[in-house]
Amino acid sequence: MQKIWRINDLLVWTTRYFLDSGIKDPRLEAEILLAYVLKKDRVYLYTNFDEPVNQAERDIYRSYIKRRSGGEPLSYITGQREFMSLSFQVGPDVLIPRPDTEVMVETVLNMAQSEDIKRICDVGTGSGAIAISLAVYLGETEIYAVDISPAALAIARNNARMHNVRVDFREGDLLNPMQGEEQMDMIVANLPYITEAQLKQLDKGVKDYEPRLALLASGDGLDLYRVLLPQAFQLLRPGGYILLEIDPRQSEPARQMMENFTDVRILPDWAGRDRLVTARR
Repeated sequence: MQKIWRINDLLVWTTRYFLDSGIKDPRLEAEILLAYVLKKDRVYLYTNFDEPVNQAERDIYRSYIKRRSGGEPLSYITGQREFMSLSFQVGPDVLIPRPDTEVMVETVLNMAQSEDIKRICDVGTGSGAIAISLAVYLGETEIYAVDISPAALAIARNNARMHNVRVDFREGDLLNPMQGEEQMDMIVANLPYITEAQLKQLDKGVKDYEPRLALLASGDGLDLYRVLLPQAFQLLRPGGYILLEIDPRQSEPARQMMENFTDVRILPDWAGRDRLVTARR
């Protein structure tokens, strides 16, 4: 007699398999994938743990398990990632938004409570996670977003439509597409800052699947920021702010490269590692 596979059976089996495959959160990822296949939320899995799963659904689930155990990021399989309590479409053309980057958005939101911030430009927007989150939570603020990748901008525009916000997206290198614009109150940037040597040490899911265009930078990893800073200085209004995400190992050279700015600070991420450079023009 053929075995009847139920939700709980699949979750138990997949959790063990993912554990053996070295996946960090095996139960959580098993649940996310099965919920995605069944088009339900994870609560449904717990309240219907004895429900049978049909062959077609199991075949799809099995294919996802194979992809995940092979190293493909979970977010690329589901095509989704949560950031700032919002859901974003992601794919191989964009970097998967990280929780550490939420520090940048939270910092901007906190500053906006006491500062007059009406115009913000996000450089290297990728999926649009930063720009769109700011547009959602800051309401009337004008948000601009620039990226060199047309494929990334297509995803970002879809995300903006999904969240029903207006962001002025522009294609081009760094701040070149913003030439001739009025001055900004704030510029934020999460540019590539990983060196080739550092990339080799990263998780397989990052180095083999995420776009190198969004990861790699030359030199010590800060070269793109050094090109950006003179452009940002011209585009910012006097007293305007710039925020840059960095690798924790870059905090000292990052501080040094901000010599033309004032009030330079290095802020930590949720794990206490140096992650964000803030400064004023």
